[in-house]
Amino acid sequence: MKDIKDQTIIITGSTDGIGKLTAQKLAEQNAHVLVHGRNKDKVNKVVEELKSETGNKNIDGLTADFSSLKEVKKLAEEILSKYKSIDVLINNAGVGFDEFSKSKDGYELRFAVNHLAPFLFTRTLLPALKNAASSRIVNVSSAGQYPIDFDDIMSEKNFDGVTAYRKSKLALIMFTIDLAEQLKNENITVNSLHPGTYLDTNMVRNASIIPWGKPETGADAEVYLATSPKLNNITGKYFNVKTEARADSQAYDKSARKRLWDLSLELTKLDW
Repeated sequence: MKDIKDQTIIITGSTDGIGKLTAQKLAEQNAHVLVHGRNKDKVNKVVEELKSETGNKNIDGLTADFSSLKEVKKLAEEILSKYKSIDVLINNAGVGFDEFSKSKDGYELRFAVNHLAPFLFTRTLLPALKNAASSRIVNVSSAGQYPIDFDDIMSEKNFDGVTAYRKSKLALIMFTIDLAEQLKNENITVNSLHPGTYLDTNMVRNASIIPWGKPETGADAEVYLATSPKLNNITGKYFNVKTEARADSQAYDKSARKRLWDLSLELTKLDW
């Protein structure tokens, strides 16, 4: 990969928590950092904070609500029109264990934001990632995974917030494995990671869970997957923080992944 000072890096969901710390660490290394959030005022505030704290003026803001696939697609297309190449995409944005709710497209919120949004965003940005190759895609998943029930993909029959979250995070790992295979000759690596268990973030605190660790652990892991030379030729893998690990067995079921891929194409209205 290019020297980090010459890289353009997108981090979704980077106005607080692990995402913001990841953006800060990369900005400190003088990367061109694109900060994303759903609130424009907050995005602008974070951009100015990071510029002031790091001395790096090459930081831009992106705004889109990832519960709307229309906004996801629009943002990706705006990025393509403005930036010829993207060196690293970190799909960090996500929602946690809340009560049952639907996205703006009528899909179960966790499945929509944690899987469908990065699926659509990444696929749309592939031309810019190919222009930068060698480039990297990092999908932020979780060690908390649960097999997908394709007869209840939106968790409407028997909803549990934690289980729905775990299903969506496994879906993201399954997407990672398939996309890595499809891009193996494009000099683009695709990996996923669990950033750490119950780190001190808004998502964890809002779920009334006592944090177990510091968010810096997760940010360090995201930066490692995004930039470490040790991972130059590593793709299609799942990491527990910085260590390669084994995901739920469904992630390695080709028929299940094919079913999920086809459903994701249908729901995001994409053609492969």
